[in-house]
Amino acid sequence: MAIKLVALDLDDTLLAPNLRISQESIRSIQKVRQQKVRITISTGRMFLSALPYAMQLGIDVPLITYQGALVKNSLSGEVLYYKPVPGELAYEIMNIFKDCGVHYHSYFDDRLVMETLSEEGKAYSLLAGVEATVVNDLAESLETNDAMKIMAISRDEEKLLAMERHLKSSYADKLHITRSKPHFLEVMHPEADKSKALEVIARHYKIDREEVMAIGDSYNDMEMIKWAGVGVAMGNAVQALQDRADFVTASNIEEGVAEALHRFILDADPEASSNNGHDLNDEINRNYNKY
Repeated sequence: MAIKLVALDLDDTLLAPNLRISQESIRSIQKVRQQKVRITISTGRMFLSALPYAMQLGIDVPLITYQGALVKNSLSGEVLYYKPVPGELAYEIMNIFKDCGVHYHSYFDDRLVMETLSEEGKAYSLLAGVEATVVNDLAESLETNDAMKIMAISRDEEKLLAMERHLKSSYADKLHITRSKPHFLEVMHPEADKSKALEVIARHYKIDREEVMAIGDSYNDMEMIKWAGVGVAMGNAVQALQDRADFVTASNIEEGVAEALHRFILDADPEASSNNGHDLNDEINRNYNKY
């Protein structure tokens, strides 16, 4: 079946190491959109952090953010899916992270919130392109705020893996626990994952599962890659994801996204591939300038 919806992870997938989208990826996405194929972003990032990339691409489709905890339209602001961490469980997880002595933070009302601006916190804030809000007590703030997700960061990968094993043994049936990078451990609502969020968007547009393609690189993309009709792993993806994917494309520094879009969509329609995309480029520039 022809692909009608494509979900793209951001970090280490659509984004190059400089956190920018390559011109080749932009051109390929333009051509795909000209075929009336919908493109969305599917990321662990907060909505505010993902939005500039959506605006740059001119995407007017609900975005999958917070690992699937929030699905929200990039232009209208319409929310299709909202699954914050249950309050009592959020309180427990924050205290576990605190006892482990690792940096941790959360997200309240699309704000990046942490207790101390540690080196890990500063680096993450820079990566996300969002200024952090510092509060006295994250757990206490749960009384008046929903936590969209809770993230722990540690350069000690063995320690992080041990924490992941502990949390999964204690909360596997209550929470969704995953890693987005080797040193990022993330905790969400049990129904907050990229596959469930992608299914919500597909149903919204009356698109069958077999007509969906998903592209990612890490553990947090596993459910999405398995659910989509065509699951694509980047050449730089973790081996576990490559093993489960239908296709392994080039890396994010070798135009892997563009390669996958050409292989499964554009090369099936030579006319679309030869289109110069000027009208769509004008639209993208207008949307980006508006933002």
